[in-house]
Amino acid sequence: MFVNPVRPIPQIFTLNRINLMKFFRIALVTLVLLVNLVIAPPSWASKPNLTQGTDYTEVTQAIDNLVKLKETPADSPYTPEEIAQKLGDLKLQKYILETAQDWAQCRNETGKTLAVYAHKPKKLAQGNTLYFLGNGQVTDNDWDCDGVYLPIGTKLPGDTEGLTEPLAIKVVDGTQLVAKTNLETGVVEFNITPANVFKSGGIDWLIPNLTQADIDAKIPDAPIED
Repeated sequence: MFVNPVRPIPQIFTLNRINLMKFFRIALVTLVLLVNLVIAPPSWASKPNLTQGTDYTEVTQAIDNLVKLKETPADSPYTPEEIAQKLGDLKLQKYILETAQDWAQCRNETGKTLAVYAHKPKKLAQGNTLYFLGNGQVTDNDWDCDGVYLPIGTKLPGDTEGLTEPLAIKVVDGTQLVAKTNLETGVVEFNITPANVFKSGGIDWLIPNLTQADIDAKIPDAPIED
């Protein structure tokens, strides 16, 4: 009786099959990675580089100017103590711009509604907008909180009478600003010195004539953290 012997599978066929399986595995992993990049971009892709903005340029230039004044005190309109204070504030702003992981955020702990300026990053050309932030709320870190609106009557440190005209304070990008009300004095306090203070007409920000009562009557509409 003739028996057909079982022939071994050629080695080259086995190797080709293994290589084909490896190829499909690699292709599958590559496809998954590409889908993840499209649907959910990595966190490092959205991290802002704040040293490329105008805030960083202005802060470093201001530091250079003050250092020169410090070296020639006779030409300075400031006292040595004032220069030291201003340099300290500017160096803190520079540090924030160099190390911040997110855009600026504003936190409202005043016990009242707070008016804030904010814009969507990369859309500043459209101008920032005045929003109303409820008590206990913090602006969304996907937005950039540019500063705070201070209505007529606001009491600030060193001013017990209250503002006779509205002001806007600006913070540099990356700042984590907290606004609180001193329960004993009614003074609005900030955890960091503002980068700048503007009056109506001094900048292209909207600075309307509002009182705190006007702001409290507004429905909070600022983009906030979930």
